[in-house]
Amino acid sequence: MTPQFGPPSMIASDVDGTLIDDRDRITPRTTAVLERARRRGVELVLATGRPPRWIPEITDQLADGPAAIRYAVCANGAIVYDVRADRVLHVAALAPETLARLADICGEVLPGCGLAAERAGASAYDAATAPFVATPGYQHAWLNPDHVYVSQAEVASEPAVKLLARMPGMSSRAMADAVSAHVGDLAEITFSIDTGLVEFSVPGTHKAAGLAWLVEHTDVDGRAPIAFGDMPNDGEMLRWAAHGVAMGHGDRAAIDAADEVTTSNLDDGVAAVLERWF
Repeated sequence: MTPQFGPPSMIASDVDGTLIDDRDRITPRTTAVLERARRRGVELVLATGRPPRWIPEITDQLADGPAAIRYAVCANGAIVYDVRADRVLHVAALAPETLARLADICGEVLPGCGLAAERAGASAYDAATAPFVATPGYQHAWLNPDHVYVSQAEVASEPAVKLLARMPGMSSRAMADAVSAHVGDLAEITFSIDTGLVEFSVPGTHKAAGLAWLVEHTDVDGRAPIAFGDMPNDGEMLRWAAHGVAMGHGDRAAIDAADEVTTSNLDDGVAAVLERWF
């Protein structure tokens, strides 16, 4: 641990593989320390690749207690979401022409891959916006019941916070390495699982950028943030924080970006660190 750090002024945490266990639950131990922290004015902000519509599964677990979550940085920083008001505060979206170019690159470099786009509405369940559209060849990396299958041209027809390329049987890292030279500064490239899925977003858009926007535009105390994460899409956030903590089972990219490595999410790694102060 950085000797001079602590206590934190805010807690930023990734969700999957970090804050929750393998049953998608925030454990009693973690809940208890988050409640003690909130009583001392230190709040949890979620920072996740999930879209806003997948946030209630997590926020509802804390909604009736002192650690109720006010804000979430979603879609790897492309969306800042007000949980209580169910309102999207900020969006960084790729333009259709950029989406089309990225789709062409993926088709050339990763032939046979499926493509999908995550779009942002005004709220988590904005009925006016189809939240997730995918080509017929797209195979989901996780359960996603709200997708719509469309043509590749339609995937790129409207602004999107993320373009996703899916190629089961190929590692996400290998996919990212293959497209990076062709994408250049056209988009940010990252992945949150290593099972054949890479994500493209607006250049400079990542969890750190979303958290920085949140701190600048709300009353969240960003003077001394602590951040927790486990995958490459957490790297910028772990470096941005005054103290970055990688999970013990985490990807090497997260561990290299962190100031400290804790135990795994299944061993209450987040709580084990926060209990030093709360």
